[in-house]
Amino acid sequence: MRQFLVCVLLVLTVSTGLGQQPGSYQTSQPYAAIDKSRSLPRSTPERQGISSSDILDFVDTADRQIDTMNSFMLVRHGYVVAEGWWGPYDAATPHILYSLSKSFTSTAVGLAIAEGKMSLDDEVLKFFPDDAPAEPSANLKAMRVRDLLRMATGNQTEAPILTQDVPWTKTFLAHPVPFKPGTHFLYNSPATYMLSAIVQKVTGMTVCAYLKPRLFEPLGIDNPTWVASPQGISAGAYGLSLRTEDIARFGQLYLQKGKWKGKQLVPSQWVEEATTRQTANGSSPNSDWDQGYGYQFWRSRHNTYRGDGAFGQYCMVIPEFDAVVAITSGVPDMQSVMNLVWNKLLPAMKPNHLPENAVERRKLEAKLAGLVVKLPPGQPTMPLASKVSGKWFSFPENDRGIEAVSFDFNSSTPVLNVRTKGGELRTPIGIGSWRKNPNGFANGLDKFLSVSDPPLVAASGAWSANDVFNVKLVLYQTPFCSALTFKFVGEQLLFDAEHNVSFGSRNLPQLVGQAASTR
Repeated sequence: MRQFLVCVLLVLTVSTGLGQQPGSYQTSQPYAAIDKSRSLPRSTPERQGISSSDILDFVDTADRQIDTMNSFMLVRHGYVVAEGWWGPYDAATPHILYSLSKSFTSTAVGLAIAEGKMSLDDEVLKFFPDDAPAEPSANLKAMRVRDLLRMATGNQTEAPILTQDVPWTKTFLAHPVPFKPGTHFLYNSPATYMLSAIVQKVTGMTVCAYLKPRLFEPLGIDNPTWVASPQGISAGAYGLSLRTEDIARFGQLYLQKGKWKGKQLVPSQWVEEATTRQTANGSSPNSDWDQGYGYQFWRSRHNTYRGDGAFGQYCMVIPEFDAVVAITSGVPDMQSVMNLVWNKLLPAMKPNHLPENAVERRKLEAKLAGLVVKLPPGQPTMPLASKVSGKWFSFPENDRGIEAVSFDFNSSTPVLNVRTKGGELRTPIGIGSWRKNPNGFANGLDKFLSVSDPPLVAASGAWSANDVFNVKLVLYQTPFCSALTFKFVGEQLLFDAEHNVSFGSRNLPQLVGQAASTR
């Protein structure tokens, strides 16, 4: 299965903070409510040829089988017929798209070509004469814009572009190109960054700024954020954050061949070329990653196409059934999410209206309104809670920077206190619910690629035994969550943790703390 290949750059991202764009996220302020006057129209499922009971079956199955679903929206014939967010995720908070960002970068390239600022056959080297190697290879000289778009640059491996002092474009151009461009498929995030850099070269604007009046504003997408390189170039391959409905609008635009409310925002020819197979990339009929690749869009089974991002961020476009499915999730097996769409939703899409079914529709609406990320199982309190409340446990030096931990179990809302070199983080914990915090403890997830700093964190906790308190943390702008286990053994605290998904290991080394003092 295809992997998110920029993960090899994680070490640099964690150690240097590269990929972050300070100030682009306003996590300390609540996000503005969605302007419903600019939203997609809503409809009952039956009116658009799909039964509420079939959608309910999909949602029920996803809720049972997919550990961390974040959001889901189904659009049929231009109408939203079902939408749901697993709390603490919500409709108003933007979500990291990871490689789904690539499809937006592709759109910027298509618009720049339509404006005559560049062409598919432009040589990549011509845009960066100051960054070119002294003696570029013949294959590098032959590399064109279309090769970047279709992931056929001729590279055998991704260029390690995430550096602080060397321009990322220069690092990319210095990387070996052993194959003739156009002949070898390699999923290549640095190639998408080069597309972003080219758009900025020819327009004088970042991809994010360039798309704002041409795409984001006409679609009703407010305040998009996109992390940038140290050179001030939108990352292109990742780093864009949007709401679930924004993803659905983008997919609907492509389904409508680039037309929106009577205006052609994106040339229909570009939509056709970008979503058609431009590169062969595999042979398995059962894998959605082996159906071919367009211009930063994946071809999928059932004659469909999509943009997607690490851990299950999806914009699935289904032309034959006039439908769009937008999903955000945090899963290690991305194919499992698409399989549910193919197995549950696709067969349910009928060509004509269906009789209204108020009973089933109310069941679906109740299910969608009550979705929640799985809470830690257990009891709200145990006898040991009052004895350990306020006691600090100090940890030996560790690579997570955690110096000490304490709990306040005597308040109406339990609190996890974590002391680090940077200060003390106080995280209120919901019991039987999620408690949102603008600057809570993130257990290292805040260091992952393109996560905002500080992140928005939601916490929930429960006692699974008299001496074991479990805490679950969700970074609800992202696909990431952490399960923390605190076991009190006499004067020691054993601290274990596991991430739901990760660019590296999901299991973290156990930390053993020693009781220090009470305060």
